[in-house]
Amino acid sequence: MSALKNIKVLDLTRVLSGPFCTSILADMGAEVIKVEHPMGGDGAREPSAAVNGESLYFMSLNRGKKGITLNLKEKKGLEILKSLIKKSDVIVENFRPGVMEKLGLSYPKVKEMNPGIIYASISGFGQDSPMKHLPAFDLVAQAMGGIMSVNGQKGAPPTRVGVSLGDTSTALYTAFGIVTALFNREKTGQGQSIDVSMVDSVFSLLEMSLFSYLGDDKKVLDRMGSRHPTSYPYDVFEAKDGYFTIATFDNTGFSRLCEAMGRFELMEDERFLTDTIRGKNDTALKEIIHSWSKELAVEQLLDILEQARVPSSPIYNIQQIAESDHIKAREMLVHVDHPVAGPTRIPAMPVKFSQTKATIQGPSPLLGEHTKEVLKNELGFDDQAIDELVDNKII
Repeated sequence: MSALKNIKVLDLTRVLSGPFCTSILADMGAEVIKVEHPMGGDGAREPSAAVNGESLYFMSLNRGKKGITLNLKEKKGLEILKSLIKKSDVIVENFRPGVMEKLGLSYPKVKEMNPGIIYASISGFGQDSPMKHLPAFDLVAQAMGGIMSVNGQKGAPPTRVGVSLGDTSTALYTAFGIVTALFNREKTGQGQSIDVSMVDSVFSLLEMSLFSYLGDDKKVLDRMGSRHPTSYPYDVFEAKDGYFTIATFDNTGFSRLCEAMGRFELMEDERFLTDTIRGKNDTALKEIIHSWSKELAVEQLLDILEQARVPSSPIYNIQQIAESDHIKAREMLVHVDHPVAGPTRIPAMPVKFSQTKATIQGPSPLLGEHTKEVLKNELGFDDQAIDELVDNKII
């Protein structure tokens, strides 16, 4: 059984944050209707990484959705959208704040049409920020959210996290918000609006970097590479043939590491007596670890550390993790048969349910693929009315 079966979601989003959010809802069984402009559609359709000319980016983020086209700059297009809103449970949009209001689709207006609607808005700064008028992309969210200031090597410029964390974290929070609002509606019968900011989402993930500032010392952390702000050894280390990680944060883990290296005396060294003290003497400890690790290959080191029960790992590139036994066992890459791209692998839902299992419902839609179906089945349009919409460039 699908957890969100019979939930209708009207998806007015594009590119990454919104589509990623609604793809999660689709995987959980919701009927997601993606609305695009008839001329070109979502910019994510532009192929960067492609299979048979079809954008993998778009295929992954819009799997299992129905796709329709509507020109919202035309009165008739807006009328059709309003009719769909009345039959929907959820509407998700990631326009710049103010755009929906100009369309006559602010939350108060939509609530009049459908009091039970869950109305989710994604934007860079939120609907009430003094900076709400500014454009925001992932780089802006990471820069202003604080995470770039602590990401990168010591003494190097601030560095963007290598994936679009500003978009994807916002998508996850929005999906969580929508499901929570649906649960609340089950109890109260009331819909509500949800306002999620990309900058807020990044800010919420700062954990130790933020706590260091909020604490008594008011310490503003700088970039420190891959190491943990306080714990050590919790870092990337060098082997004879590559790199690996060690992740300890207590004396038990450190004592096991000392045993693995054959350096028992380090447990009594005043520089390394506690995790906090080790964190202040990280440079000296890293040199000691490197005097051991640089003489061995990564595979040898990981075998020794595993035997000693020291948390450690190789550092996989994208190919290595994608083709790993772990990803295969967890079924984290699944095949979807796309009408143009053919059988294509895309990422699956990482949450594994025992009952309400997530399932990719099908491929991403071709531009406007389901327009006629939705207009006929949802709104009762006949072929002649649909042909007129095509002639007038409404769809």
